[in-house]
Amino acid sequence: MLDAIGSYPPALGPGPPSHQPSETATPRVLSILSGVLERLVARNDRLLASQRFDSDKSLKGFHGARAPAISIPKYLERIYKYTGCSPACFVVGYVYIDRLIHRHPESLVVSLNVHRLLVTSVMVAAKMLDDAHYNNGFYARVGGISNAELNRLEIELLFLLDFGVVVSSRVFESYCLHLERDELVNGSEGMNRIDRALALPSSITAEDVPEIPADNNTAAKGI
Repeated sequence: MLDAIGSYPPALGPGPPSHQPSETATPRVLSILSGVLERLVARNDRLLASQRFDSDKSLKGFHGARAPAISIPKYLERIYKYTGCSPACFVVGYVYIDRLIHRHPESLVVSLNVHRLLVTSVMVAAKMLDDAHYNNGFYARVGGISNAELNRLEIELLFLLDFGVVVSSRVFESYCLHLERDELVNGSEGMNRIDRALALPSSITAEDVPEIPADNNTAAKGI
């Protein structure tokens, strides 16, 4: 079990004055990506449960002792709400995860590793895309893991990708179209375009970030 979120407040660098996170509309990409990942994780969890697929080795470093109680949609919303990274970061984070799967076909994205993969890949994407972004300590607090663990996961992700973190505009657009088509195929009424624009993060301090709830009634001890 990980340390309780909030027991290691990150040291934030200089930035604009702090304020409470605003309740803005959730970008469409979050709900689309949530559906894609939930279906992928459900399929892979069944594969592992049926013992038709050996537990992967490449992504072992991202595995938790148990699946976190927070759902994928809520986790993505939390990352967006408190880090203020641009919606494009979630698309690029998905590109990184997809590259991992193709580079390491023995690896499975499952309920034990998907949350750590998400917070790490989105953080790296923010560093690549956004002019201003929060540091590792802040992302760790938002993600429900320690600063030291997120530092390790970032290095592990970079090496697994062979530092292939550049995403061309052509590749970015192709993934946006893929996600939009996936939404259409899986029963959505009409196709909603993913926001391609970049945005600067809002100014939120570590004290504004609440702990991740274990369920609807209790506070979590971490993910």
